[in-house]
Amino acid sequence: MTQDFALLKRIYNVFDPFRPLPAGDPKYVDCQAVRGDGDILVEIGREILYSDRMTCQLYAGHRGAGKSTELLRLQKYLDEEGCFVVYFAADEADIEPEDAQYTDILLACTRHLLEALKDNASPDSLLKWLNNRWQDLKDLALTEVSLEKLTIEAQISQFAKITANLRAEPSQRQKIRERVNPHTITLIEALNDFIKDAKNNLPSGYSQLVLIADNLDRIVPIPQEDGRSNHEHIFLDRSEQLQALDCHLVYTVPISLLYSNRAVDIANIYGNAQVLPMIMVQTPDNESYQNGINKVMEVLQKRLSSIDASLSIAD
Repeated sequence: MTQDFALLKRIYNVFDPFRPLPAGDPKYVDCQAVRGDGDILVEIGREILYSDRMTCQLYAGHRGAGKSTELLRLQKYLDEEGCFVVYFAADEADIEPEDAQYTDILLACTRHLLEALKDNASPDSLLKWLNNRWQDLKDLALTEVSLEKLTIEAQISQFAKITANLRAEPSQRQKIRERVNPHTITLIEALNDFIKDAKNNLPSGYSQLVLIADNLDRIVPIPQEDGRSNHEHIFLDRSEQLQALDCHLVYTVPISLLYSNRAVDIANIYGNAQVLPMIMVQTPDNESYQNGINKVMEVLQKRLSSIDASLSIAD
């Protein structure tokens, strides 16, 4: 009984949809032939590599379709092509999907860029921005200490505390937004100064900087007082600021927004979003699509074989 339970537990966890496969994982199955549309490495990756300007691209797909796994593949591909990639899953430690606004995303991007590049660039511009607003923000970092008396590492950690409270402390969330929101333009300017310095001092072998913000598609749509949704406020009203960071950007976006009555506006602002389709297992004529079914079986079999080579989905 104990052995059966242990095996079932391993099977359960190997199919956990909340654990994307890292790039190069032997369990990965290329499903492009039965998905249609383009490869993320080509559609998004090459635009980043070929473009002389900073790009901002949207990536979408249904929950569980494999977006995060594909984005991790993109991260590895770009890294091998000389891009320093900062990837983060926004809902893990930064935003609360059931209550998220643009300010939360900007603070999350700032924190991850700062933590990833603090050894390659001077954080002075960001710390100056924080210091100028410390009287308003220090209670949100749950400290009374003077920022100027802290080491640079400790100052950076205070910034991280504020962003962490966006997710962990619902009572603090609105306070943080109210105090940061009037200063988002100056925060972007400070962040871009930091990014500029970072791009001039990237580690050897890297020539470009890319930020990938994953899981923004998990933000729950919430009607606002004006009758529109927070999705529109984030990706349309704040589009100029979303695109303002001076590096290549990839944001996941709720697929519902791409098929809403604002789809044309999204395309006009960002260009065509890259959508990861589901695996086709049935044709439009309601006929079984065997190639797709076979591919799903291959996915299942690879997961089982990673536990025990003798396991088969045919059993």
